[in-house]
Amino acid sequence: MQSHRVSTASVVVFLISLHFSANQVSSTDTLKPGGGGGEFNSSSQLVSAKKIFTLGFYTPEDTNNTYLAIWYTDASRYPLWIANRENPVSRNSNPILAIGTTGENLVIAHGGGGESFELYAGQSGKNISATLLDTGNFVVSSVSGEVLWQSFDYPTDTLLPGMKLGFDRKTGRNWTLSSWFGRNNPATGAYTLEWDLISGRLLVRRRGVVYWTSGEMKDYRYDGQGFGEFTVKEFENMDPPDPFNHNYNFTNISYDSEEYFTYSLIKNQRATSDRRKVISRWMLNYQGGIYDIDRPTIADAGLCYGYNTGGSGFDAGCELRAQPTCRNDRETFVLKSGDFKPVDGKFVPVVYDGNSSLTQSDCREICWNDCECAAFIDAPVSGGCSYLRGESLEFVQSLDGSAVRKYFLESASSRKGIKKHVQIVLIVVGTVVLLALGVALFVLRKLKQAKKKKELKELLTLDGYTGTNYGFENGGGKSNDLRLFTYASVLSATNNFSSDNKLGQGGFGPVYKGKTSEGHEIAVKLLSRQSGQGLLEFKTELVLISKLQHVNLVKLRGFCIHGDDKMIIYDYIHAQQKPRFLSLQGRN
Repeated sequence: MQSHRVSTASVVVFLISLHFSANQVSSTDTLKPGGGGGEFNSSSQLVSAKKIFTLGFYTPEDTNNTYLAIWYTDASRYPLWIANRENPVSRNSNPILAIGTTGENLVIAHGGGGESFELYAGQSGKNISATLLDTGNFVVSSVSGEVLWQSFDYPTDTLLPGMKLGFDRKTGRNWTLSSWFGRNNPATGAYTLEWDLISGRLLVRRRGVVYWTSGEMKDYRYDGQGFGEFTVKEFENMDPPDPFNHNYNFTNISYDSEEYFTYSLIKNQRATSDRRKVISRWMLNYQGGIYDIDRPTIADAGLCYGYNTGGSGFDAGCELRAQPTCRNDRETFVLKSGDFKPVDGKFVPVVYDGNSSLTQSDCREICWNDCECAAFIDAPVSGGCSYLRGESLEFVQSLDGSAVRKYFLESASSRKGIKKHVQIVLIVVGTVVLLALGVALFVLRKLKQAKKKKELKELLTLDGYTGTNYGFENGGGKSNDLRLFTYASVLSATNNFSSDNKLGQGGFGPVYKGKTSEGHEIAVKLLSRQSGQGLLEFKTELVLISKLQHVNLVKLRGFCIHGDDKMIIYDYIHAQQKPRFLSLQGRN
């Protein structure tokens, strides 16, 4: 991130060498000037008020570079924002984050001296503080509370809920994600994720060329599936939102001053896990994929070779582009451990390109456009590529995985393995077997459904059965109507069979307390599936219980059938009511 100013001051504040004492900053969300926790060292941290986010110094594996970063406190320490991605400091240099002695700039300095990196420079004499918010935004504010600078304006590879992708017309700032250079190198990489103002689409570019698009944003109605209905936006080339995995609420905001895309989280009380109500990050990785924490993949532009587009899966959204004449739509790069067999007693030559600006995707693109390139190796930290070139090369797999892993170009038409005629025979035989199994399963399923339908029909002819309404008549009085409760109503009444509502456990299954939408308290006996009881046995039990209805017995209200689950619903009697109830019946 380059130095910049937010204030209107015209004086340029130059980077200077600073020396600070390494005061520990812990269990606080704010950095202040002077001696009041105004700086911290490599072991210090800022933690947001609700402990959702942490800011501190981060060192990637297998490197000596250190960065000021923000990460989720309770998730992986993989950073979601990095301040000095292009200007790392040495881990051994004792880096320090501090507000300058005059109180108007925020810098990352070397504890042992050296050039400092300035995050923010303001007006002289204007005291500032820096706070890590529960949104993940790191904000520099004046004493009066005016926001002077914020990390959300300088995203790296991650989009958090509430962050923006788009354009600020007042400042000319373009909010765009850019991938890391490599797996352990946070420097700017080859891929970008941006919001296209004209088409209203998300775009993934590689070196400026569009590889993937989200498609248009349109209205989407979630049918509820027992968890409530809602209407949100969806993209045509992405999985639709839901309250379980892709719990995203997309928004496109357009003002005179700015236009941008953002998202928030759908938080369904029953369907959305507590973790996914809080933690989410769209990360554009160095291979072109868009991922979120503990969720299915959102998109993968790294699989877009330029010949695959449309359809479903990861091809959806891939953009077509010009292809070399020597490549075809059956070729892909596959990461494997192994080598090519020597040709005429000589090893396959390796061509090395030490250009440190080449990322893994650059190596792949160069090899793809070179008709003699058969494999490549990338250097994810330092950059550069190695290419194995030749024609009609034979790959030998390393059985123990000891050989260097390389990206080999494979063609569906030239892969070794089963001969073509054997493949055809296997396909035909497999198809016939699958077809026979499918027909058998279909017939068995139909027979089972017919039997179940007959049993259910007999069940619904039960004496006293009055239909599918599950309300109570006569104010919950002594009506003899036996009712079929819907499964959704039972779930709602028992709070999704909450353990807090469990009354006990018998030999035939648990019993739960519940309350219907009309306010009547019920007891739900959930019959164990291990009982092996069928619909006819269930009907017999209901008939017996209904015939035993008596003023001295708890009233049977109805029943519910959901798949293999069978439930009997009774009136619920409070414990304190039982002695009086029995006493009155005894006097009678």
